Amino acid sequence: MLCFGGDYNPEQWPEEVWAEDVALMRQAGVSMVTVGVFAWSHLEPSPGEYEFTWLDRILDRLHEGGIRVALATPTASPPPWFTLAHPEALPVTADGVRLTHGSRDTYCVSAPAYRTAAAAIAGKLADRYAHHPALALWHVHNEYGTDCRCDLTAAAFRTWLEKKHGDLDALNESWTTAFWSQRYSDWAQILPPRATQYLPNPAHVLDFRRFLSDELLAAYQEQRDLLRAANPAIPVTTNFVQGGWVSVDHAKWAAEMDLVAVDDYPSEPGLGAEEQTAFGGDLARGWGGGSWLLMETGPNLIYTPGRMHAKEAGRLTRHSLSYVARGSRGAMYFQWRQPRGGAELFHSALVPHAGPDSPVFREAVGLGRTLKAIAAQVADAPPPVAQVAVAWDAPSWWALQGAGLPSAEIDYLAAVRQAHRALHRSGTAVDFVFPGLPMDLGAYRVVVLPHLYLVSDETAAAFREFVANGGHLVVGHLSGIAEPDGRVRLGGYPGAFREVLGVRVVEWRPLAGDAEIALDSGDRAVRWSERVETAGSETVVRYAGDVLAGAPAITRNRYGSGSAWYVSPGLSDDGLRRLLDRVLGEAGVAPAHAGLPTGVEAVRRGPLLFLFNHGVVPGVVPLSGPAVNAVTRRELSESVTVPAGGSMVVRLGSADSPHPVR
Repeated sequence: MLCFGGDYNPEQWPEEVWAEDVALMRQAGVSMVTVGVFAWSHLEPSPGEYEFTWLDRILDRLHEGGIRVALATPTASPPPWFTLAHPEALPVTADGVRLTHGSRDTYCVSAPAYRTAAAAIAGKLADRYAHHPALALWHVHNEYGTDCRCDLTAAAFRTWLEKKHGDLDALNESWTTAFWSQRYSDWAQILPPRATQYLPNPAHVLDFRRFLSDELLAAYQEQRDLLRAANPAIPVTTNFVQGGWVSVDHAKWAAEMDLVAVDDYPSEPGLGAEEQTAFGGDLARGWGGGSWLLMETGPNLIYTPGRMHAKEAGRLTRHSLSYVARGSRGAMYFQWRQPRGGAELFHSALVPHAGPDSPVFREAVGLGRTLKAIAAQVADAPPPVAQVAVAWDAPSWWALQGAGLPSAEIDYLAAVRQAHRALHRSGTAVDFVFPGLPMDLGAYRVVVLPHLYLVSDETAAAFREFVANGGHLVVGHLSGIAEPDGRVRLGGYPGAFREVLGVRVVEWRPLAGDAEIALDSGDRAVRWSERVETAGSETVVRYAGDVLAGAPAITRNRYGSGSAWYVSPGLSDDGLRRLLDRVLGEAGVAPAHAGLPTGVEAVRRGPLLFLFNHGVVPGVVPLSGPAVNAVTRRELSESVTVPAGGSMVVRLGSADSPHPVR
């Protein structure tokens, strides 16, 4: 079964609407809905007084309708009575302001009262519903990431620091507290990073974000263990959310999930949304070890900065199938029915204010039929196989959000997305690897490191071994600069990678605004430039202007059986794609499917070939052997035409073949 549905909030509607909801869900082919994410005040209207009868009725109704349930613990949104009784559990900002009730996420994860109340409601749900026939999945909390800087958090932070560092001498050394007379002589002197006179200590901030990740994970584990104990057969997860404000290291969290679940909301109205969808799906597949679940996305809207963009016809289907092609066990949305009021009253939904007689619901019905037709084939198909990987490291992102950096335009997420985007535009299948965890790089021919700022000795050694064994490593600027605690590696940049790259960077020269420097390749340096000295590497591209004229810009170093490339300038999207195409060619990496027309994307998942036409004209895709339409089961000829804005799932191999081509 492929999961298809979304967040369902029956407590927002009178019961006479519930029957219509279930009927519409059956019409659309909905197979699972998430219930109870923000229902704490309905489940526990006063302290210790529980009201489950409404939840009993809706779960029974959904079960009768053949719809399974991801039952949530509602702990992301404590009810008003809780915050009134426990004001110490309200979050405090870095400016020292204690927030008031009135939105979601008004809690401090380190507050004992909050943790106790969260465990209590989770335990009650486990006791009552662990064996309910509708239950398919436990959905703990919602989008962990809430920050707090209160005194309760301070106490928990100090405990975490003492466990990590052992003693104050080690902490002072790691944090370089000799700078600005910040040396600590008592644990009680250490607070969370709060508003201060000037620049904060970056190591202090970095450790605090790592602490928050661990503290939030501990809160998840408390609930997970209660739910798992009640019925070990039901998987438990929480929905990951991406954002610069989220102090969660999802790569580390993934091992604690029975199924990695991810919320992904593209933000570009144009083709960038399709590229962001590919990025989100590939990254989630990396976290999930090949398999994951799209828990939320907007079915009919794209949230661009300051504006909601309505998706064009076919886009809901293309985006949803793109996630499935990249390993998702289905497509879930926020939300099922658009509410009449509340803070997100205009949020995207499968049933909008206009009702089921609407473009989004009609397209959802068609998508439901498609997912049902391919479900068994997808279940038998392995995840996409990639020969290229991009590195992802949340702590490096956090470190590069700090103050005191050489440019205010440094953007970790933008750099990683650009690397993925360049490979995606070349039709290359892409995996993600996580340097903070043990890595198996043996399956890859090319690995790209954009802005991998924090690098341990062990990680550096792993990448050296990768190159020595014949791999092709592409290292961007701002990589290998510091040790995991944020202390800069001495002797010249890029620190941890100097040996494998055969270069030494002696000066950074970030570029202002729209400033550019010509390169002798015909491309131009944007945002960033450096003074590079070669130390055994060959210069492939030189700076052709400014004070760096004639100096190395892009280098290649033969190391063992492989090659290591260093890219010192920032490049445009086209410039980076040209460079990576050259590296891919030298490494012998071919596109996922040859002969694609402009605007058509292909993703191979075992015997299944997912085709997406993001263009405005039909696209003819050549096929190299027997194939069938995976939905209609009709045999296909030597090519297939994908309509403009459309999608198609092709199964490679003949219709009667028990073992399609893999």
